[in-house]
Amino acid sequence: MLEPLFFNLFGGLAILAATLVVVSRNPMHSVMWLIFCFFNSAGLFFLLGAEFIGIITILVYVGAVMVLFVFVIILLDVNIARMRAGFVKSLPIGGLMALMLFIEMAAAGVSGVFSSATMGQAVQFGQEVNNTAEIGKELYTRYLLGFELAAVILLAALVGAVVLTLRSRKDANYQDIAAQVAVKKRDRLRKVRM
Repeated sequence: MLEPLFFNLFGGLAILAATLVVVSRNPMHSVMWLIFCFFNSAGLFFLLGAEFIGIITILVYVGAVMVLFVFVIILLDVNIARMRAGFVKSLPIGGLMALMLFIEMAAAGVSGVFSSATMGQAVQFGQEVNNTAEIGKELYTRYLLGFELAAVILLAALVGAVVLTLRSRKDANYQDIAAQVAVKKRDRLRKVRM
């Protein structure tokens, strides 16, 4: 009885939040709307009975990836005025891509692929089936290559974020290890007569 109501609520809020991610001009606002979208997606997973995926969505995406996005935005100090200046120049290409995406989505919706006759029905398993164990079996057998590729891509993104935010300061004192090792005792210790 309440499942369709919660599905429409979570689905509608997720679509609204995803739209606001794209439309927001401030990158920090876009990140906050993306966090809200992830929470609503986790709610949809909970409704489907996939509690593990819902919790992982909150822990990994909201807890780790979004924090990384926030730190990158803060450390990069994005110039919003300069970003807005290039908006008009890239509007025709972006509008064309949006139109093509809309046509593809409309064609998929009209084609009947998503009708209730062709869609599989969700099956509720009993308590004897462990959701986490079944996901682990599939993830580490059939989808192992994709899982490892995703890990490498995330590692590359992490290294890229560190490289982008790494700045050398001119006024800071840095260690010169070779000079420290080459120093003699007489260079370090000096007797002063008082």
